[in-house]
Amino acid sequence: MEYPQTLLSLGSNLRVKPANLMTVPKALIVRLGAMGDVLHALPAVAVLRRALPEAHIGWVVEKRWRELLCAPEAELTGSRSVGRPLVDAVHLMDTHTWRRHLLGSETRRDFQSAIGGMRAQQYDVALDLQGAIKSAMMAKLAGVQLTLGFRHPREHLARWLYGLLVDGHPAHVIEQNLEVVQRWLEEIGLSRATSTLQPGAALLPRDKASEARLDALLRTMGLARSPLAILNPGAGWGAKQWAPARYGELATRLAARGLRPVINYGPGEESLAREAVAASGTSAVALSTSLSELMALARRAQLFVGGDTGPMHLAALLGVRTIALFGPTDPARNGPYWAGTQVLRDPASTTSYSHNRTSDAGLEKITVERVMAEIDALLD
Repeated sequence: MEYPQTLLSLGSNLRVKPANLMTVPKALIVRLGAMGDVLHALPAVAVLRRALPEAHIGWVVEKRWRELLCAPEAELTGSRSVGRPLVDAVHLMDTHTWRRHLLGSETRRDFQSAIGGMRAQQYDVALDLQGAIKSAMMAKLAGVQLTLGFRHPREHLARWLYGLLVDGHPAHVIEQNLEVVQRWLEEIGLSRATSTLQPGAALLPRDKASEARLDALLRTMGLARSPLAILNPGAGWGAKQWAPARYGELATRLAARGLRPVINYGPGEESLAREAVAASGTSAVALSTSLSELMALARRAQLFVGGDTGPMHLAALLGVRTIALFGPTDPARNGPYWAGTQVLRDPASTTSYSHNRTSDAGLEKITVERVMAEIDALLD
Protein backbone atom coordinates (compact mmCIF):
# COMPACT_ATOMS: atom_id res chain seq x y z
CA MET A 1 0.00 0.00 0.00
CA GLU A 2 3.00 2.35 0.00
CA TYR A 3 2.33 3.54 -3.56
CA PRO A 4 -1.33 4.56 -2.96
CA GLN A 5 -0.48 6.28 0.31
CA THR A 6 2.30 8.27 -1.35
CA LEU A 7 -0.02 9.39 -4.16
CA LEU A 8 -2.64 10.51 -1.67
CA SER A 9 0.04 12.42 0.22
CA LEU A 10 1.18 14.18 -2.93
CA GLY A 11 -2.39 15.04 -3.84
CA SER A 12 -3.13 16.43 -0.39
CA ASN A 13 -0.83 19.35 -1.14
CA LEU A 14 -3.27 20.58 -3.79
CA ARG A 15 -6.23 22.71 -2.78
CA VAL A 16 -9.62 21.37 -3.86
CA LYS A 17 -11.53 23.93 -5.89
CA PRO A 18 -15.21 24.68 -5.16
CA ALA A 19 -17.78 22.36 -6.69
CA ASN A 20 -18.81 23.19 -10.21
CA LEU A 21 -22.07 25.16 -10.26
CA MET A 22 -22.61 25.25 -14.01
CA THR A 23 -25.73 23.64 -15.44
CA VAL A 24 -23.70 21.78 -18.07
CA PRO A 25 -22.64 18.46 -16.51
CA LYS A 26 -18.91 17.79 -16.28
CA ALA A 27 -17.92 14.13 -16.11
CA LEU A 28 -14.49 12.54 -15.76
CA ILE A 29 -13.93 9.06 -17.20
CA VAL A 30 -11.26 7.09 -15.34
CA ARG A 31 -9.85 4.25 -17.45
CA LEU A 32 -6.06 4.40 -17.38
CA GLY A 33 -5.32 1.36 -19.53
CA ALA A 34 -4.60 -1.01 -21.06
CA MET A 35 -5.23 -0.72 -24.79
CA GLY A 36 -8.11 -3.17 -25.07
CA ASP A 37 -9.71 -1.86 -21.89
CA VAL A 38 -9.65 1.74 -23.13
CA LEU A 39 -11.25 0.57 -26.39
CA HIS A 40 -13.90 -1.32 -24.42
CA ALA A 41 -14.81 1.89 -22.60
CA LEU A 42 -15.23 4.03 -25.74
CA PRO A 43 -18.71 2.81 -26.80
CA ALA A 44 -20.24 3.54 -23.37
CA VAL A 45 -18.72 7.03 -23.36
CA ALA A 46 -20.14 7.54 -26.85
CA VAL A 47 -23.59 6.73 -25.43
CA LEU A 48 -22.97 9.33 -22.72
CA ARG A 49 -21.99 11.87 -25.38
CA ARG A 50 -25.18 11.20 -27.36
CA ALA A 51 -27.33 11.47 -24.22
CA LEU A 52 -25.66 14.74 -23.14
CA PRO A 53 -24.30 16.39 -26.30
CA GLU A 54 -23.28 19.57 -24.48
CA ALA A 55 -21.65 17.86 -21.50
CA HIS A 56 -17.99 18.49 -20.77
CA ILE A 57 -16.37 15.04 -20.72
CA GLY A 58 -12.79 14.45 -19.64
CA TRP A 59 -10.78 11.23 -19.57
CA VAL A 60 -7.77 10.35 -17.46
CA VAL A 61 -5.54 7.80 -19.20
CA GLU A 62 -1.98 6.54 -19.18
CA LYS A 63 0.32 8.57 -21.41
CA ARG A 64 1.17 5.57 -23.56
CA TRP A 65 -2.51 5.23 -24.64
CA ARG A 66 -3.07 8.91 -25.44
CA GLU A 67 -3.46 8.30 -29.19
CA LEU A 68 -6.59 6.19 -28.60
CA LEU A 69 -8.30 9.40 -27.46
CA CYS A 70 -6.29 12.25 -28.95
CA ALA A 71 -4.10 12.36 -32.07
CA PRO A 72 -0.42 13.27 -31.54
CA GLU A 73 -0.79 16.73 -33.09
CA ALA A 74 -4.16 17.55 -31.49
CA GLU A 75 -4.53 19.64 -28.34
CA LEU A 76 -5.39 17.72 -25.18
CA THR A 77 -8.22 20.12 -24.31
CA GLY A 78 -10.56 22.37 -26.24
CA SER A 79 -13.14 22.02 -28.98
CA ARG A 80 -13.62 18.49 -30.26
CA SER A 81 -12.33 17.62 -33.71
CA VAL A 82 -11.38 14.59 -35.80
CA GLY A 83 -8.16 14.53 -33.77
CA ARG A 84 -10.10 14.29 -30.48
CA PRO A 85 -13.64 13.33 -31.45
CA LEU A 86 -15.22 12.04 -28.25
CA VAL A 87 -13.98 13.95 -25.20
CA ASP A 88 -13.30 17.58 -24.36
CA ALA A 89 -10.18 16.99 -22.29
CA VAL A 90 -7.56 14.27 -21.96
CA HIS A 91 -5.56 14.09 -18.73
CA LEU A 92 -2.33 12.10 -19.04
CA MET A 93 -0.79 10.02 -16.26
CA ASP A 94 2.54 8.20 -16.34
CA THR A 95 2.22 5.90 -13.36
CA HIS A 96 4.79 3.42 -14.70
CA THR A 97 7.52 6.08 -14.62
CA TRP A 98 6.28 7.51 -11.33
CA ARG A 99 6.51 4.11 -9.65
CA ARG A 100 10.17 3.80 -10.67
CA HIS A 101 11.00 7.23 -9.23
CA LEU A 102 8.38 7.47 -6.52
CA LEU A 103 10.17 9.95 -4.27
CA GLY A 104 11.81 12.05 -6.99
CA SER A 105 11.13 15.75 -7.29
CA GLU A 106 10.22 15.39 -10.98
CA THR A 107 7.64 12.75 -10.12
CA ARG A 108 6.15 15.10 -7.52
CA ARG A 109 5.94 17.96 -10.01
CA ASP A 110 4.46 15.83 -12.79
CA PHE A 111 1.92 14.20 -10.52
CA GLN A 112 0.75 17.42 -8.94
CA SER A 113 0.53 19.05 -12.37
CA ALA A 114 -1.64 16.17 -13.65
CA ILE A 115 -3.95 16.26 -10.63
CA GLY A 116 -4.11 20.04 -10.77
CA GLY A 117 -5.15 19.84 -14.42
CA MET A 118 -8.08 17.61 -13.52
CA ARG A 119 -9.14 19.78 -10.60
CA ALA A 120 -9.03 22.89 -12.72
CA GLN A 121 -11.85 21.41 -14.83
CA GLN A 122 -14.08 21.19 -11.72
CA TYR A 123 -15.71 17.90 -12.63
CA ASP A 124 -19.01 17.01 -10.98
CA VAL A 125 -18.60 13.27 -11.20
CA ALA A 126 -16.01 10.59 -11.93
CA LEU A 127 -16.94 7.29 -13.57
CA ASP A 128 -14.31 4.70 -12.63
CA LEU A 129 -14.46 2.05 -15.34
CA GLN A 130 -11.27 0.33 -14.17
CA GLY A 131 -12.08 -0.83 -10.65
CA ALA A 132 -8.55 -0.60 -9.28
CA ILE A 133 -7.25 1.19 -6.19
CA LYS A 134 -5.11 3.35 -8.47
CA SER A 135 -8.04 4.44 -10.63
CA ALA A 136 -10.33 5.02 -7.64
CA MET A 137 -7.67 7.25 -6.09
CA MET A 138 -7.37 9.26 -9.30
CA ALA A 139 -11.10 9.89 -9.14
CA LYS A 140 -10.88 10.95 -5.50
CA LEU A 141 -7.91 13.26 -6.11
CA ALA A 142 -9.75 14.95 -8.99
CA GLY A 143 -11.91 16.68 -6.38
CA VAL A 144 -15.26 15.50 -7.75
CA GLN A 145 -18.50 15.61 -5.79
CA LEU A 146 -19.38 11.98 -6.61
CA THR A 147 -17.54 8.87 -7.82
CA LEU A 148 -19.31 5.89 -9.39
CA GLY A 149 -17.72 2.47 -9.52
CA PHE A 150 -18.49 -1.22 -9.60
CA ARG A 151 -19.93 -2.91 -6.51
CA HIS A 152 -17.49 -5.74 -7.10
CA PRO A 153 -14.42 -4.05 -8.61
CA ARG A 154 -11.29 -5.83 -9.76
CA GLU A 155 -9.54 -4.70 -6.55
CA HIS A 156 -12.00 -4.95 -3.68
CA LEU A 157 -10.63 -2.05 -1.63
CA ALA A 158 -11.43 0.37 -4.47
CA ARG A 159 -15.16 0.24 -3.64
CA TRP A 160 -14.58 2.12 -0.39
CA LEU A 161 -13.60 5.19 -2.41
CA TYR A 162 -16.89 5.19 -4.37
CA GLY A 163 -19.94 7.23 -3.45
CA LEU A 164 -22.32 5.25 -5.65
CA LEU A 165 -21.99 1.55 -6.44
CA VAL A 166 -23.06 -0.08 -9.73
CA ASP A 167 -23.75 -3.80 -9.93
CA GLY A 168 -22.32 -4.36 -13.41
CA HIS A 169 -24.34 -7.51 -14.06
CA PRO A 170 -23.90 -7.89 -17.87
CA ALA A 171 -21.43 -10.52 -18.99
CA HIS A 172 -19.40 -8.40 -21.40
CA VAL A 173 -17.16 -5.65 -20.10
CA ILE A 174 -18.45 -3.20 -22.74
CA GLU A 175 -21.98 -3.58 -21.34
CA GLN A 176 -20.67 -3.33 -17.77
CA ASN A 177 -19.16 0.05 -18.64
CA LEU A 178 -22.49 1.10 -20.11
CA GLU A 179 -24.19 0.25 -16.80
CA VAL A 180 -22.01 2.81 -15.00
CA VAL A 181 -22.91 5.47 -17.56
CA GLN A 182 -26.62 4.62 -17.38
CA ARG A 183 -26.60 4.72 -13.58
CA TRP A 184 -25.16 8.24 -13.55
CA LEU A 185 -27.70 9.44 -16.13
CA GLU A 186 -30.42 8.18 -13.80
CA GLU A 187 -28.74 9.92 -10.85
CA ILE A 188 -28.99 13.31 -12.57
CA GLY A 189 -32.63 12.78 -13.46
CA LEU A 190 -32.41 11.45 -17.02
CA SER A 191 -34.07 8.27 -18.19
CA ARG A 192 -31.78 5.47 -19.24
CA ALA A 193 -30.19 6.37 -22.56
CA THR A 194 -31.90 4.67 -25.47
CA SER A 195 -28.84 4.92 -27.72
CA THR A 196 -27.45 1.53 -28.59
CA LEU A 197 -23.80 0.60 -28.36
CA GLN A 198 -22.18 1.17 -31.72
CA PRO A 199 -18.75 0.54 -33.24
CA GLY A 200 -17.26 2.92 -35.76
CA ALA A 201 -14.31 4.96 -36.83
CA ALA A 202 -15.91 8.13 -35.43
CA LEU A 203 -15.05 7.00 -31.89
CA LEU A 204 -11.32 7.06 -32.62
CA PRO A 205 -9.11 10.01 -33.57
CA ARG A 206 -7.60 10.47 -37.02
CA ASP A 207 -4.16 11.96 -37.55
CA LYS A 208 -3.31 13.19 -41.06
CA ALA A 209 0.44 13.03 -40.49
CA SER A 210 0.26 9.40 -39.30
CA GLU A 211 -1.94 8.45 -42.24
CA ALA A 212 0.50 10.09 -44.66
CA ARG A 213 3.44 8.22 -43.10
CA LEU A 214 1.55 4.94 -43.30
CA ASP A 215 0.60 5.54 -46.94
CA ALA A 216 4.22 6.34 -47.83
CA LEU A 217 5.41 3.20 -46.07
CA LEU A 218 2.88 1.02 -47.87
CA ARG A 219 4.01 2.50 -51.19
CA THR A 220 7.65 1.65 -50.50
CA MET A 221 6.59 -1.90 -49.59
CA GLY A 222 4.53 -2.26 -52.75
CA LEU A 223 1.28 -2.55 -50.77
CA ALA A 224 -0.40 0.76 -51.57
CA ARG A 225 -3.11 -0.77 -53.76
CA SER A 226 -3.27 -4.24 -52.25
CA PRO A 227 -6.10 -5.70 -50.16
CA LEU A 228 -4.46 -6.16 -46.77
CA ALA A 229 -4.77 -8.82 -44.08
CA ILE A 230 -3.27 -7.93 -40.69
CA LEU A 231 -1.90 -10.86 -38.68
CA ASN A 232 -0.98 -10.15 -35.06
CA PRO A 233 1.04 -12.94 -33.35
CA GLY A 234 1.71 -11.00 -30.13
CA ALA A 235 -0.45 -10.85 -27.01
CA GLY A 236 -0.13 -9.76 -23.40
CA TRP A 237 1.26 -13.08 -22.21
CA GLY A 238 2.41 -16.34 -23.74
CA ALA A 239 -0.72 -18.39 -23.08
CA LYS A 240 -2.74 -16.03 -25.31
CA GLN A 241 -0.36 -16.40 -28.28
CA TRP A 242 -1.08 -18.71 -31.19
CA ALA A 243 2.16 -20.13 -32.61
CA PRO A 244 3.91 -17.58 -34.90
CA ALA A 245 4.76 -20.34 -37.37
CA ARG A 246 1.04 -20.92 -37.85
CA TYR A 247 0.57 -17.23 -38.62
CA GLY A 248 3.24 -17.70 -41.28
CA GLU A 249 1.42 -20.68 -42.78
CA LEU A 250 -1.83 -18.74 -42.65
CA ALA A 251 -0.13 -15.85 -44.47
CA THR A 252 0.78 -18.21 -47.31
CA ARG A 253 -2.85 -19.34 -47.60
CA LEU A 254 -4.13 -15.75 -47.55
CA ALA A 255 -1.66 -14.67 -50.23
CA ALA A 256 -2.96 -17.44 -52.45
CA ARG A 257 -6.46 -16.05 -51.88
CA GLY A 258 -5.37 -12.63 -53.13
CA LEU A 259 -4.73 -10.84 -49.81
CA ARG A 260 -1.37 -9.30 -48.83
CA PRO A 261 -0.49 -10.41 -45.28
CA VAL A 262 1.10 -7.85 -42.94
CA ILE A 263 2.56 -9.11 -39.66
CA ASN A 264 1.88 -6.44 -37.06
CA TYR A 265 4.10 -6.35 -34.00
CA GLY A 266 4.80 -4.10 -31.04
CA PRO A 267 7.72 -3.53 -28.68
CA GLY A 268 9.21 -6.81 -27.48
CA GLU A 269 7.46 -8.84 -30.18
CA GLU A 270 10.21 -8.67 -32.81
CA SER A 271 11.10 -12.36 -32.52
CA LEU A 272 7.47 -13.40 -33.01
CA ALA A 273 7.26 -11.29 -36.16
CA ARG A 274 10.52 -12.69 -37.55
CA GLU A 275 9.37 -16.27 -36.99
CA ALA A 276 6.01 -15.62 -38.63
CA VAL A 277 7.60 -13.95 -41.67
CA ALA A 278 10.16 -16.76 -42.03
CA ALA A 279 7.39 -19.36 -41.93
CA SER A 280 5.50 -17.51 -44.66
CA GLY A 281 8.30 -17.74 -47.20
CA THR A 282 7.92 -14.55 -49.19
CA SER A 283 4.19 -14.14 -48.52
CA ALA A 284 4.23 -11.78 -45.49
CA VAL A 285 5.99 -8.59 -44.47
CA ALA A 286 6.47 -7.35 -40.91
CA LEU A 287 5.41 -3.88 -39.88
CA SER A 288 5.68 -2.03 -36.57
CA THR A 289 3.66 1.16 -36.18
CA SER A 290 2.60 3.81 -33.70
CA LEU A 291 -0.96 3.62 -32.40
CA SER A 292 -2.14 6.28 -34.85
CA GLU A 293 -0.42 4.49 -37.73
CA LEU A 294 -1.97 1.19 -36.63
CA MET A 295 -5.40 2.82 -36.76
CA ALA A 296 -4.62 4.04 -40.27
CA LEU A 297 -3.46 0.55 -41.26
CA ALA A 298 -6.58 -1.09 -39.81
CA ARG A 299 -8.82 1.35 -41.69
CA ARG A 300 -7.23 0.07 -44.92
CA ALA A 301 -7.43 -3.66 -44.06
CA GLN A 302 -9.89 -6.28 -45.27
CA LEU A 303 -9.13 -8.77 -42.49
CA PHE A 304 -7.53 -9.05 -39.05
CA VAL A 305 -6.44 -12.27 -37.32
CA GLY A 306 -5.07 -12.26 -33.78
CA GLY A 307 -5.50 -13.25 -30.17
CA ASP A 308 -7.09 -11.47 -27.24
CA THR A 309 -5.07 -8.29 -27.52
CA GLY A 310 -5.47 -4.55 -28.04
CA PRO A 311 -4.90 -4.49 -31.82
CA MET A 312 -7.61 -7.12 -32.28
CA HIS A 313 -10.13 -5.03 -30.34
CA LEU A 314 -9.07 -1.97 -32.33
CA ALA A 315 -9.74 -3.74 -35.63
CA ALA A 316 -13.14 -5.00 -34.43
CA LEU A 317 -14.16 -1.52 -33.26
CA LEU A 318 -13.20 -0.10 -36.66
CA GLY A 319 -15.41 -2.63 -38.42
CA VAL A 320 -12.62 -4.78 -39.88
CA ARG A 321 -13.58 -8.43 -40.48
CA THR A 322 -11.89 -10.08 -37.51
CA ILE A 323 -10.98 -13.63 -36.50
CA ALA A 324 -10.17 -13.71 -32.76
CA LEU A 325 -8.23 -16.70 -31.42
CA PHE A 326 -9.00 -17.20 -27.73
CA GLY A 327 -7.33 -19.47 -25.18
CA PRO A 328 -7.28 -18.79 -21.42
CA THR A 329 -9.45 -15.65 -21.44
CA ASP A 330 -13.23 -15.64 -21.66
CA PRO A 331 -14.65 -14.30 -24.95
CA ALA A 332 -18.06 -13.84 -23.29
CA ARG A 333 -16.44 -11.12 -21.19
CA ASN A 334 -13.53 -9.90 -23.31
CA GLY A 335 -14.26 -11.04 -26.85
CA PRO A 336 -14.87 -8.83 -29.89
CA TYR A 337 -18.32 -7.36 -29.45
CA TRP A 338 -19.26 -6.27 -32.94
CA ALA A 339 -20.74 -7.81 -36.07
CA GLY A 340 -18.26 -9.05 -38.65
CA THR A 341 -16.17 -10.86 -36.06
CA GLN A 342 -15.71 -14.53 -35.26
CA VAL A 343 -14.22 -16.06 -32.11
CA LEU A 344 -12.42 -19.42 -32.24
CA ARG A 345 -11.87 -21.21 -28.95
CA ASP A 346 -11.28 -24.90 -28.31
CA PRO A 347 -13.11 -26.68 -25.46
CA ALA A 348 -9.71 -27.61 -24.02
CA SER A 349 -9.16 -23.98 -23.02
CA THR A 350 -10.22 -23.00 -19.52
CA THR A 351 -10.67 -19.44 -18.33
CA SER A 352 -7.70 -18.08 -16.42
CA TYR A 353 -6.22 -14.60 -16.13
CA SER A 354 -3.01 -15.75 -14.41
CA HIS A 355 -0.65 -14.42 -17.14
CA ASN A 356 0.84 -17.86 -17.75
CA ARG A 357 3.79 -17.81 -20.15
CA THR A 358 3.37 -21.36 -21.40
CA SER A 359 1.20 -22.21 -24.40
CA ASP A 360 -2.48 -22.85 -23.86
CA ALA A 361 -3.44 -26.42 -24.77
CA GLY A 362 -6.74 -25.41 -26.32
CA LEU A 363 -5.22 -22.62 -28.38
CA GLU A 364 -2.69 -25.08 -29.79
CA LYS A 365 -5.56 -27.27 -31.03
CA ILE A 366 -6.87 -24.51 -33.31
CA THR A 367 -5.49 -25.45 -36.72
CA VAL A 368 -4.62 -23.30 -39.69
CA GLU A 369 -7.27 -25.17 -41.66
CA ARG A 370 -9.96 -24.26 -39.16
CA VAL A 371 -8.92 -20.60 -39.16
CA MET A 372 -8.87 -20.50 -42.95
CA ALA A 373 -12.35 -22.04 -43.14
CA GLU A 374 -13.68 -19.32 -40.82
CA ILE A 375 -11.95 -16.64 -42.88
CA ASP A 376 -13.56 -17.94 -46.06
CA ALA A 377 -16.98 -17.92 -44.41
CA LEU A 378 -16.47 -14.44 -42.95
CA LEU A 379 -15.23 -12.86 -46.17
CA ASP A 380 -17.67 -14.63 -48.46
